[in-house]
Amino acid sequence: MNPIQQSQSIVFKWVMAGGTSLFLTLAAGAQVQTSTNVEHGAATQSVNVERGEVVAVSGNNLIVKREDGEILDFPNVPDSKTVTVDGKQLTIHDLKPGMKLERTTVVTTTPRLVTTVKTVSGKVFHVTPPNSVILTLEDGTNQSFKIPRGQKFTVNGKETDAFGLRKGMVVNATAVTESPETVVSHEVKLTGTPPPPPPEPIQTGATLLIFVMRPVPAPVESASAEPAPQTLPKTASSFPLIGLLGAAFCSLALGLKIKRALSA
Repeated sequence: MNPIQQSQSIVFKWVMAGGTSLFLTLAAGAQVQTSTNVEHGAATQSVNVERGEVVAVSGNNLIVKREDGEILDFPNVPDSKTVTVDGKQLTIHDLKPGMKLERTTVVTTTPRLVTTVKTVSGKVFHVTPPNSVILTLEDGTNQSFKIPRGQKFTVNGKETDAFGLRKGMVVNATAVTESPETVVSHEVKLTGTPPPPPPEPIQTGATLLIFVMRPVPAPVESASAEPAPQTLPKTASSFPLIGLLGAAFCSLALGLKIKRALSA
């Protein structure tokens, strides 16, 4: 039987790690079926908290003093950058000196393994050993593929290399690529607290004093104080006194009369 007319099935498969090379590099857009599976590993997180105080704000330029005393200058802060203060979203233009800022950065690292399986079927149209083969695909187009160095093939139970391929052989090629990756995500939260209220102003100059006049209570008399003289009520009449004076004058007149009689 002419080897060009043979219809033999050849299956070759290999695994390449790290995604540094691809199975059967296509010279043009070949019809290759691809399936991908992603396996995620355990994620790890790291949290970094930075605190500082607003020193000055000028336009879109922000100066912050960190807890360790270091002065940081943030020029050209975009208006879209906001800080959450008391539940409100504030922009660079709303910040005031003395305001406390806190930036929390959460870094999440997730390992994953991406496994890509590519399959292609076709007949050998031409072979250029040891690293190139042209296949006629199902749609009738010819595509060129590169064969990795040292690749072995199984043809009718026998192992061979690219030199064992012949025109007309049916090739079912499968490439498995395992690519370990690390996905890193950053989440940044900016929060703040309003500046403390200003101190109460110290009063200077004259002090206005207001006096309130209160009534003086009357003195309370003690128990040892002498009682005030009391006025008896007028209950007697003046007629007895007149009678008494009349009797006295009568007695006087009578005495004078007796005295004159004795003298005569």
